[in-house]
Amino acid sequence: MNKTGPDDARLLALVRSAFGTIHPEVIGVAVSGGSDSVALLHLAARFQAERGGLVRAVTVDHRLRPEAADEARFVAGLCETLGVRHDTVEWPHGPLAGNIPDQARRARYDLVTGWAQCHGITHVVVGHTADDDAETFLMELARQAGIDGLASMRRFWHSNGIYWARPLLSVSRESLRQYLRGQNVGWIEDPTNEDETYLRVKARRALAALVPLGITGEGLARVAANLRVAQAELVSLAARAAEEFVTERAGELVMDRLRWRGLGPDTGRRLVIAAVRWVGSAPYAPRGAEVARLEEAIHESHDATLGGCHLRCSPEEIRFTREPRAVAGVETSTDALWDKRWRLSGPHDKELVVRALGGEGLRLCPDWRATGHSRAALIVAPAIWRGEDLVAAPVAGMTNGWTAEIVTPFHSFLFPH
Repeated sequence: MNKTGPDDARLLALVRSAFGTIHPEVIGVAVSGGSDSVALLHLAARFQAERGGLVRAVTVDHRLRPEAADEARFVAGLCETLGVRHDTVEWPHGPLAGNIPDQARRARYDLVTGWAQCHGITHVVVGHTADDDAETFLMELARQAGIDGLASMRRFWHSNGIYWARPLLSVSRESLRQYLRGQNVGWIEDPTNEDETYLRVKARRALAALVPLGITGEGLARVAANLRVAQAELVSLAARAAEEFVTERAGELVMDRLRWRGLGPDTGRRLVIAAVRWVGSAPYAPRGAEVARLEEAIHESHDATLGGCHLRCSPEEIRFTREPRAVAGVETSTDALWDKRWRLSGPHDKELVVRALGGEGLRLCPDWRATGHSRAALIVAPAIWRGEDLVAAPVAGMTNGWTAEIVTPFHSFLFPH
């Protein structure tokens, strides 16, 4: 028989508050089979059952270990007992080199994002805990990170049209395991959690060694949470500045240069980082030296490029535009995100594709100047093509029943990932 412990109500309340006052009909859950994600799956299923909602789960098979397929089947079986629909998605990679954990993490979010978009799921929860938060804090400390790194993991964020949440970020892994034992639910132990070639495992061992000093995972997680409060104030300053003098125009970002130069260094840097990430759909901020190079270009009023983003400066304005070569050859079907940020709506057809409008395409749009958008922005905007024939260029005024919108607003990129 399942047991209800004293922490059950608290854990369910954390899941209940995952999206504030928004209670989506369907909640997506990323489940690896480990105790953290299994506990989140179980809690989400209980919560949604109480309110008549649904849960849909996904497991990413990274194809890095032979046991991964069995682990996915374990999750599928657990989901069946809970009445939850489950899918497994695979990472179709070739030979890997370099920072494999980081590549796997990025692939995981990309795959879960694609899965959620395919099934119309707009809210996804992931099972990170206070232990993950503390381990990340230590790893960022080793990198001599600033406040954004030391603030560690965000509880909520928005990316590619999906709201993400980590509702159990204040809960220890052991607390979740106690919950699962009380519910007679098992989980899988990932053997890589004992492999000290991984930095996170070294951080986990270091945390255990710090306990005699009174430094615990929960304590470091609270430190990270305190830093997130300070970080939120800095982000708020940047958001206010963005609201006052930053404008989105057809995928291009325009800032008042004089007002930018009057900002404090942290606020100005946040706007530059967010601009580069928004224009280039980058999941992470560029390196500090590269950001400093762009800031210098703004102060000296000359052009620069970074991460597929072209910076153009005039005495009055700063413009961040997608680099033409960054979208050259980028082609998708009309019902998929183009360049990771544009969504097209219109009479979809499998014979149609989305590519950049380009200079040749712009010449076929006689009314493009009436849009008020710059040529630099329009030539890198999405257009619908049938072979070499231009069907529509909605951003350039040639709509033909089509619209185009960027799925993630600029202000969301002010929040570090």
